[in-house]
Amino acid sequence: MGWWTRLKRIIRFYYLRIIRLRTSAHSIALGIALGVFIGCLPIIPFQSVVVLALAFIFRANKVAAFVCTFFSNALTMIPFYAVLYLIGSFVLQIFGVSVAEDMRTFDQLVAKFSQMFNPDDMSMRDLIRGSWELFLVLMTGGVILGVPWSIGMYFLGRKTVLGYRRRRAQRMMRRRLG
Repeated sequence: MGWWTRLKRIIRFYYLRIIRLRTSAHSIALGIALGVFIGCLPIIPFQSVVVLALAFIFRANKVAAFVCTFFSNALTMIPFYAVLYLIGSFVLQIFGVSVAEDMRTFDQLVAKFSQMFNPDDMSMRDLIRGSWELFLVLMTGGVILGVPWSIGMYFLGRKTVLGYRRRRAQRMMRRRLG
């Protein structure tokens, strides 16, 4: 079995697992929205803990929330974070928040981090300052990208769950009658 077929099977498995959960469509859709929102934030090592805590607080479905964070993973992290960086730096500059002059473009960012992690000239102060600025930019981009995506995924998820349940009920009714 090829990797593409395997990937499609995995996606279908989790799709069916979420859609067949025995809880309200609102709870599943809210879990999907929370998972997508937290998946957009640059907190990959903490996504699971944060999304499960928020799902508990908002009474969202924890399985749906947990599964929906996986679109941002180790394979997609570099291009995804590059997009977050571009969005975040653009928006922060519009609002007049100063992004470090040497971290405005992605090439400058790579050069800055190569310099920061140079063992010959490594300053903890520069490392913390540069990391904090990068986190601020990525978090801004993540929130800006995450809010519309999570709202859209709430409505899409709710519609999908309700449609699946309606079709399943019709199928069960046809089996009983025919």
